[in-house]
Amino acid sequence: MEREAMEFDVVIVGGGPAGLSAAIRLRQLSIESGHEVSVCVVEKGSEFGAHILSGAVLEPRAMNELFPNWKEDGAPLNTPVAGDEVYFLLSPTAAAKAPHWAIPKPMHNDGNYVVSLGNVVRWLAAKAEELEVMLFPGFAAAEILFNDDGSVKGVATGDMGVSRTGEHKHSFTPGYELHAKYTLFAEGCRGHLGKQLISRFELDKDADPQHYGIGIKELWDIDPSKHKPGLVLHGTGWPLTETTSTGGWWLYHAENNQVTLGLITDLSYKNPWLSPFDELQRLKHHPVLKQYLEGGKRVSYGARAVVKGGINSLPKLTFPGGLLIGDDAGFLNFSKIKGSHTAMKSGMLAAEGLFEALQAGRAGGDEVVEYPEKFKASWLYEELYKARNFGAAIHKFGGSIPGLLMGGGFNFIDQNIFGGKLPVDFRDTVPDYAQTGLAANYTRVDYPKPDGKISFDKLSSVFISNTNHEEDQPVHLQLKDATIPLGSNLEKFAEPAQRYCPAGVYEIVKNDDGSNRFQINAQNCVHCKTCDIKDPAQNINWVVPEGGGGPNYPNM
Repeated sequence: MEREAMEFDVVIVGGGPAGLSAAIRLRQLSIESGHEVSVCVVEKGSEFGAHILSGAVLEPRAMNELFPNWKEDGAPLNTPVAGDEVYFLLSPTAAAKAPHWAIPKPMHNDGNYVVSLGNVVRWLAAKAEELEVMLFPGFAAAEILFNDDGSVKGVATGDMGVSRTGEHKHSFTPGYELHAKYTLFAEGCRGHLGKQLISRFELDKDADPQHYGIGIKELWDIDPSKHKPGLVLHGTGWPLTETTSTGGWWLYHAENNQVTLGLITDLSYKNPWLSPFDELQRLKHHPVLKQYLEGGKRVSYGARAVVKGGINSLPKLTFPGGLLIGDDAGFLNFSKIKGSHTAMKSGMLAAEGLFEALQAGRAGGDEVVEYPEKFKASWLYEELYKARNFGAAIHKFGGSIPGLLMGGGFNFIDQNIFGGKLPVDFRDTVPDYAQTGLAANYTRVDYPKPDGKISFDKLSSVFISNTNHEEDQPVHLQLKDATIPLGSNLEKFAEPAQRYCPAGVYEIVKNDDGSNRFQINAQNCVHCKTCDIKDPAQNINWVVPEGGGGPNYPNM
């Protein structure tokens, strides 16, 4: 089938902080120099910001560089951090508050802002449009296009109006080909095109395995008398310590009498009975969090995977005709629990390297070596290098209370005393999916029934994520071998997909004859990618559904 094609100097896949910052910086340089560069950004969400989910506390360093006058320009950074508290939860009712001096320096938030990252991205998209970037929301980049020499030529967006069985419906519309001299991949964590490129060009052959967490977030309207704008709470410990798992939680007081809260569960957890969603639901009943939520109302919900391997897990950033930026590569700084400023900076560095290549008259298809060179000379590299041991130390010492204290103690010494320059290099070389243990070797976790006030079930949560997919379309959660869920995963791991998925996508259903059926409710998918990462058989391949499908996060 022949598709209509459009030509650009640069195509950017993904309209998050990294992709939009790259587009903006390219156009800024183009306008300043008078050297014309055409740029387009293709975004699978129904609008820019629809699929963006983060805590979020934003460090404004990259924003200051990209838009020195962002305050006057109306950027939605309205709530400066006014207080910083860190708790170690010892039990369902007990907690120890860490003294400020004992908190690792990267976790201090002086000068940062509590934001809705979705709204920041919407603002960035408006600024990109002002700079004449072509923006294509609602179009999912479904396929990488290659030149005859094997270099990346661009991408093709997915066809619309294809039935579940692959037939063209009356609404069928073919996708578009977007051709470029250079293509930037900024899809976010575990990008489905990015992982293909990493495999095809062996970009990770010299890196440690990438590591991930699943972040599950809720947005609440709370009693105004309990609201403390700019108060930032972080914590670890219970309930994850009951399964010796690792991770941490947050609760941020945003503007308009709202708080955002959530739990990041490291996907290296071993107990296959664990449910990250249910861990968050019982976490909220701890007095440290519950004191703010009682009398309030939950207004939104979402989930996404978090890339957290750090600099030791970074793949090679360039390949013929293209670049990886943002979480597609893995630039999040886990020691700060922040990736927005690092994603923005990676996009800006890529743009500066690309602009030099284009200004020099290069025709594309080559490797933009200027980008990794600029990265290694930047504050971004220095920041990630100092943080290289942070997550690995937590994993090394384990998820028990003594282990977390040892890992935290190491990180205090490394960050506060040695500034991240201890002559130690912890490596984390076992992939997260391979950490999953046999169900028979672990105790089943019995989660309490939700009360409908503080804790909730999965389906009511998915409902307030505004998730929607055209039901009659090819299932975008592909099983490489359809026999594995019931033939292997169920016996060995009690099929953990029905627990690690935070949206009720995977179910084991009893047929009328008493046999089991593995059911995929693809319309529930919030695009978190956890199944693609954690499945112990690596049997689930997440690909993009029709453009515009998925969650529509407001103010998240």
